[in-house]
Amino acid sequence: MEQTGPIVIAQECITESGDYIGVLTLNKPKALNALDLEMADILLDTLNQWQARDDIACVVLKGAGDKAFCAGGDIVSMYNAMREQEGQIPDFLQQFFKLEYTLDYTIHHYEKPFIVWGSGIVMGGGMGLLCGASHRVVTETSRLAMPEISIGLYPDVGGSYFLPRLPGNVGLFLGLTGGHMNGADALYVGLADHLVAANEFDTMLGELQKQISANGTADEIVTHVLNNLDTPVEKLTSHVSTHRSAIDTWCEGSTTAQVVNNLLNADMGEDKWLLKAQKTLKQGSPITAHLVFEQCRRGATLSLAECFKMEAIMSCRCGESGEFQEGVRALLIDKDLSPKWKYSRVEDVPATVIEHFFTSPWDTHSHPLADIGE
Repeated sequence: MEQTGPIVIAQECITESGDYIGVLTLNKPKALNALDLEMADILLDTLNQWQARDDIACVVLKGAGDKAFCAGGDIVSMYNAMREQEGQIPDFLQQFFKLEYTLDYTIHHYEKPFIVWGSGIVMGGGMGLLCGASHRVVTETSRLAMPEISIGLYPDVGGSYFLPRLPGNVGLFLGLTGGHMNGADALYVGLADHLVAANEFDTMLGELQKQISANGTADEIVTHVLNNLDTPVEKLTSHVSTHRSAIDTWCEGSTTAQVVNNLLNADMGEDKWLLKAQKTLKQGSPITAHLVFEQCRRGATLSLAECFKMEAIMSCRCGESGEFQEGVRALLIDKDLSPKWKYSRVEDVPATVIEHFFTSPWDTHSHPLADIGE
């Protein structure tokens, strides 16, 4: 897959006030703008530079092409690193997760208005980029999900923070089932702020150039501009809202096994969205199911920085465990879609195995994210 042009395009669009709007474009459309190490490095470096400049009024992040904002992280590179260092924490994974989580944390705490144009596919690592923005935009083409249960990972990139803070038990459900959300779902659960028509990007940028300045009112102007964009012609129905009561009931339980069995034994009728969610859970990694349950339980009372620090531990442990490697092999390498998970049922996974994923391989000072939140 040949890449043409820079993998991240950085532009400074001048406004009528003489200030600038920083526009960053993830430019790997053939790979659905999957985030790799070099892209994350460019994004973080550019954002830090723009943060320090008084003439940058706001920042916009989008993906090239119509299909995806960002479909996730570069898990093929992670697979290759796991193959090279089997049974260990691969150096590449530690480096990647440190940079990715630092980038996500930076977006959460950015001191200028930050717009993410989340049109098309927004999954995994793409959700990490979207969730921290001050102005999260979705469209009628948006498809959002945390589908890591299918590859033996878990919903990272801050999922430990934002999933348990969704309404009711929705976050646990989405993490366990990889359930896809449309724009209406994202608005309903609070993972998006604005639902607009997919063809409104140029209008948005033009209005921002006319109206915005760096004189302290930028946040209000961005909100005003986004509120006045055209909405999708066709009204979207929220799956999550429709099934919210059932989701909350199914996901009540004090153990992973209780919740998983509630979902697997539930009568989903002929609802395609629920049936797909149930099937994804059934075929997913039992280890991941435990990780999702536990990250939601622990993350509910942790700060954002503490969640990212916990996820750095979990993700690196996933890199040494073999489950993540097997999941990527089945989905993207051999493409047989038949992962050989270590355990066949959630009941079979020992508690000591799960606890190991939360046991740090580093002391406090050598933790790769020791400095965030300080």
